[in-house]
Amino acid sequence: MSVELQSELNEAVNMRRNFAIISHPDAGKTTLTEKLLLYGGAIHEAGSVKARRAQRKVTSDWMEMEQQRGISITSTVLQFEYDGYQINLLDTPGHQDFSEDTYRTLAAADNAVMLIDAAKGLEPQTRKLFEVCKMRGLPIFTFTNKMDRPGRDPLELLDEIEQELGLQTYAVNYPIGMGDRFRGVFDRRQQKIHLFQRRAHGSKTAEDTIFEIGDRRLEELLDPELYSELKENLEILEEIGSDFDLEKIHAGKLTPVFFGSAMTNFGVQLFLEAFLEYALKPEGRNSTRGAIAPTNPDFSGFVFKLQANMDPKHRDRVAFIRVCTGKFEKDMTVSHARTGKTVRLSRPQKLFAQGRESLDVAYAGDVIGLNNPGVFTIGDTIYQGKKLEYEGIPCFSPELFAYLKNPNPSKFKQFNKGIQELQEEGAVQIMYSADEFKRDPILAAVGQLQFEVVQFRLQNEYNVETRLEPLPYSLARWVAGGWEALEKAGRLFNTITVKDNWERPVLLFRNEWNMRQIMEDHPDLKLNSTAPVGSGLQPD
Repeated sequence: MSVELQSELNEAVNMRRNFAIISHPDAGKTTLTEKLLLYGGAIHEAGSVKARRAQRKVTSDWMEMEQQRGISITSTVLQFEYDGYQINLLDTPGHQDFSEDTYRTLAAADNAVMLIDAAKGLEPQTRKLFEVCKMRGLPIFTFTNKMDRPGRDPLELLDEIEQELGLQTYAVNYPIGMGDRFRGVFDRRQQKIHLFQRRAHGSKTAEDTIFEIGDRRLEELLDPELYSELKENLEILEEIGSDFDLEKIHAGKLTPVFFGSAMTNFGVQLFLEAFLEYALKPEGRNSTRGAIAPTNPDFSGFVFKLQANMDPKHRDRVAFIRVCTGKFEKDMTVSHARTGKTVRLSRPQKLFAQGRESLDVAYAGDVIGLNNPGVFTIGDTIYQGKKLEYEGIPCFSPELFAYLKNPNPSKFKQFNKGIQELQEEGAVQIMYSADEFKRDPILAAVGQLQFEVVQFRLQNEYNVETRLEPLPYSLARWVAGGWEALEKAGRLFNTITVKDNWERPVLLFRNEWNMRQIMEDHPDLKLNSTAPVGSGLQPD
C-alpha cells in the first residue's frame, strides 16, 4: 500500500463518527435527529413530528405511513458533516414492534445515543435496546430530553441509570432549572454556563450566551435560588459522582450524560460537539479472519438492511452497506462471500433518508446505498482481496402469527412480488406451512403494527388488498439439527411445523407451557429462540 493511500485511510477513519439513537416511543428521538441535522447544516429548518400543516415534514420519517401516524417505523441513514467530521446517523424505529429492525441497525453502529424523557426516566423499550447495546459492547451516550417540561430531579435520573442498568454515569453538563424555569446548562468540559434564548418551536438553531461560573452578571440574569441550587448540585457531583474516563466510555461501562431539550434546541449543539470528541471512531469488526483494522487497504463491508420502494416512481430496491475496511470506489468489482460471485458496484448512493445522491468514494464507518438486483441478503459480506465474512444478523422469535390471504387471484403476480421484496428487507418474518397444500404465507411479527405496515405497503406500493387470518400461536423455535433432528423426534403434539425463509424447520407453540411440555417429552430435541444466521459468520 502506498504512503498516500495509508495517510488518506488514516485521516478518513479519524474523522468519521457513526451512531444510532435508541429510545422508548415518544421520548423525542425523531425531534433530536432533526435538530442534529439542523446544527450540521444538512437542513435549514427542522420539522417537528407533530408539525402544523404549514410546517415541513420531518426528514427522517420518509414513509407515507410514518408521516400519517407521526411515528418512526423504518430505520434510515442520515449523513452530514459538522466541524470537519463525517457523521453517519442511523435513525432507528422507536416503536417496540420494530425492535428487530433496530437490532439490525445497531449491528452497523459504532456508538449508541440513549435518549430518555426527563419526566419518565428509563422506560421498557429503552431497557431492551440497552441490553442489545451492552451485548454488542457499544459506547452509550445519554441525552436527557424535555428539560423544558416538568420532570424528575437530575441527580435522581443519574442514580436510576446507575442502579437499573449497572452503568456508571458522568454528567458532562448539568441543567439550570427545569420546566418553565429551565434557563440553560453548566458545561463541565469547559467550566462555562450556557444560558439559552427560546426560539419559536425550535425550528432554527438556538442562540446561547456563555459565562464563567463566577461572573457577577449571572446574579442578575438567574434566579438566586436556581444559581445556588446549581452550585450545590455541582459540589455533590464532584464529591460522589464518577470520574470522567474515556476508556470506560469506549468499553460501554460509563455513559456521558447530557441534559437539554431537543424541541427548543437547548443543549443540542453542546451534546454534538462533546459526542464528536468522545465517541469511538470506526474499529476492526469480528470476521472469519478475526478483527481487521478499518485502515486495511482492501475494501470490505456487510449488508445490514434492504429497503424496497424508497422511490415509489422507480420501484427500486436498495441495499444498505456498512463499509468496514479500505476505500470504496464507484464501479469497483467485489466478491460476494455467500455465493462466491463477482459483483460490480455501480450507481452507489449517499443516503439521506429518502433522498439520495450519487457517490464516488466512501471509507470505513460510512453507510452507502447500492441498487440490489436480487443479489443481496441481510448479513451478506462483500470484499476485495482475501476472502472473509463478517458476523451475520440473526432473526428473533416472533410473538404474533397470521396467514396473509390474497382475495383477488388476478393480483397473484403483484402479491408474490410484494411478499418476496418485503421478506428480503426483513419488514416482517415470513414463513410457510410444512403442509404443501397450504400455500398462503404466514406473517410472523413482534407486534401488531408490523402486520399493519405490511398490509399498508402491499396496498400502497403493489396495489394489492389483503386480509389476515390470525393463528393461535405465540412462540417460534428453530430446530437445531434441521429436518433430520425433527424426523428423529417423531410425532409432536400441540405444535405445528413451518419453514422459514431459508427452508429451515420452525416449531410454533401456543405458549411457554406448551413448549416446555414438548421439550420434556423429547429431551433430545434442541430448540433455539433465534434463527441460525442465513448469511455471514454465526455470532457467539
